[in-house]
Amino acid sequence: MPTDVICLVSGGLDSFLSAKLLMEQGLSVLCVHMTSPFFGDAEQCTKWENQYGLRIIHHDVSEAFVNMLREGPKHGYGKTMNPCVDCKILMLREAKKFMELHGAKAIASGAVVGQRPMSQRRDVMNTILREADVRHCLIRPLSAKALDPTPVEKSGLVDRSRLLGISGRGRKEQLSLAEKYLPFSGIPTPGGGCKLTERENARRYWMVLTREKEPSVKDFLLANTARQGWRIQGGNEFWLSFGRNKRDNESLRLLQSEDDVLLRFPGIPAPLALARHGIKWPKDMLISAAKLTLSYAIKALKESPKATVVFDRGGERHGEACVLADRNQLWEPPSWECIREEIRAWQKKVMEQKRPERNGNIPHIAAEKSADAT
Repeated sequence: MPTDVICLVSGGLDSFLSAKLLMEQGLSVLCVHMTSPFFGDAEQCTKWENQYGLRIIHHDVSEAFVNMLREGPKHGYGKTMNPCVDCKILMLREAKKFMELHGAKAIASGAVVGQRPMSQRRDVMNTILREADVRHCLIRPLSAKALDPTPVEKSGLVDRSRLLGISGRGRKEQLSLAEKYLPFSGIPTPGGGCKLTERENARRYWMVLTREKEPSVKDFLLANTARQGWRIQGGNEFWLSFGRNKRDNESLRLLQSEDDVLLRFPGIPAPLALARHGIKWPKDMLISAAKLTLSYAIKALKESPKATVVFDRGGERHGEACVLADRNQLWEPPSWECIREEIRAWQKKVMEQKRPERNGNIPHIAAEKSADAT
């Protein structure tokens, strides 16, 4: 089926409305929903297609997004760890590839002038246009009349007079449009949802980004799974993830890498735990992790506070020990306040340098601490 416009849809109301406004003009719209460990839900695409009468495909941008975080977002972070400007640039670059692949003539997004303080200021929206190289093809249907006409609008592909001029943080106009275009399907949330904007998630992600030497997509997926613990000893930092339920336990098995150690307690209803790079851990650290994990085995502890833990490496028994449940283990990650200060220090460094240097701007904090100690 020929496609006129590629429309980015996050799962939020504004992006769906943008697609509907263009479809009302008789344009063929293909929606692209992008996902990563931090945002998106591929499983929702079919539901949204049926619910909103759209064509939607899923595109995983995990690798590109994690690479951007590793190199350091050129435009910095928001209040937490959200690289909103760099994220928009990345997504539009990806959308441009789809435009070329499908022979489309334009890209559309649900951006509204002044709605988001970091990425939807007028000056920043122009920066995004320029750096994503989409000046010639981007349409912002909800705010078009509040912005200068774009080449694609001037081309006649769309009728600019039928586009809107919404600006600011209010939602009244969007809610009114939802009643018109989505009357029987329920009103989606204002935004698609990004875990990087939430403090507790940012706390997890920053630890992975700065403590892992080569943080991968798999690492960030692990940070989304189960309870998280970090411990510092002898200049080294140890990362532990331990399950809250059956689903977490299954995920930990799938996310185990070659040098990880899986902690399990045969014969009792206890959580699993994953020691990242656990084959390098000293035995006392694995036992400490086992004590903490066992302390969450509520049903098992009713019978006995002691159990045998087996250390699995690649599905093979690597060792075992008898441990006593103990939650008073020093596995608490740094507080959000400490993480926030680290992020601010990085931001300050970037501002002083004007432009972050590729592959060298994210400090590997564990290495720095080790160097300081020597």
